[in-house]
Amino acid sequence: MSPGSTLTRHERLHRALTGQPVDRPPVWFMRQAGRYLPEYRAVRQRVSFLDLCGDPDLACEVTVQPVDRFDTDAAIVFSDILTIPEAMGMEVVFTEGRGPVLPRPLRTRADVEALVHPDVATALPVVPATLRRFRAARPDTPILGFAGAPFTLLCYMVEGSGSKDWLHPKQLLWSAPDVAQALLDRLADMVGDYLQAQIDAGAAGVQIFDTWAGVLTPEDYTRWALPAAARALARVKGAPRIYYTKDTSPFLHLVRQTGADVIGLDWRVEIGAARAALGDVPVQGNLDPVALYAPPEEVARRTTAILDAGGGTGHVFNLGHGVLPTTPIPGVQAMIDAVKAWRPPSAG
Repeated sequence: MSPGSTLTRHERLHRALTGQPVDRPPVWFMRQAGRYLPEYRAVRQRVSFLDLCGDPDLACEVTVQPVDRFDTDAAIVFSDILTIPEAMGMEVVFTEGRGPVLPRPLRTRADVEALVHPDVATALPVVPATLRRFRAARPDTPILGFAGAPFTLLCYMVEGSGSKDWLHPKQLLWSAPDVAQALLDRLADMVGDYLQAQIDAGAAGVQIFDTWAGVLTPEDYTRWALPAAARALARVKGAPRIYYTKDTSPFLHLVRQTGADVIGLDWRVEIGAARAALGDVPVQGNLDPVALYAPPEEVARRTTAILDAGGGTGHVFNLGHGVLPTTPIPGVQAMIDAVKAWRPPSAG
């Protein structure tokens, strides 16, 4: 790009996601609509989390909140990854302090075979409707869609809640591999169709969250999580596809095989080393979310260091995981300001 040229938000995000030169990397961050914002907490005083996820007007309202407050380069639609298990007939309960609970987890072949086979358009209309509302309300800002990756969804569906060791999902992989494979295949097809529905509704890109794939060995990741994610992403066309895995480091030499257009990085990998390992694939990340609790000048220093190492082209600035519920707003603002002030070395 020529010195001094300025891009629209849509241009900046698309060029970064497709590896083209930009005036500066775009910035958005995972869970940017959430409990750290007083305006979000005000909405939650009126409705439950599940009711918020199920109402396109309210979901659009909270999706807009961080865009208006921080002037981010993109939004991500407000929803939850467990909408897919719910659409397949599983009960999902959100409890304060414990997170999501699926009271009747899948433990047998009969449990998996009892799942319903929903049509995505009929069973999951809320997020596409929210995307359309956002585009009408903020046409100058691109919005990203998302879904949980098949393996990460399997973890919740089999364990029944969050976990430190994911004992039951791993037992299923090893003791009933045919059942695990059947579940992953069904999830992959539904995830892919759900992401495609979001692109069809106007998403400028989609992110697939394989948050818990990092609990696997490289052998098991290659056998289970990777091909399931690749199967899902192969069904998605028309916009860039981002693949995010927490604890990315052991799999950097493998994640390109998902077929994703962009790789999301957690904070445990140095971005320059990740770029060297991944080659010409654009990346997204990767400030430690806890760094936002530091003094603003330290937040700015760490943000700038990542931008310098990322090199500008083919980089979307983001956190290495979701923003935490108690994150101080001045820390978020310092990060945003530092990204907007940064320019590639060649730009002077």
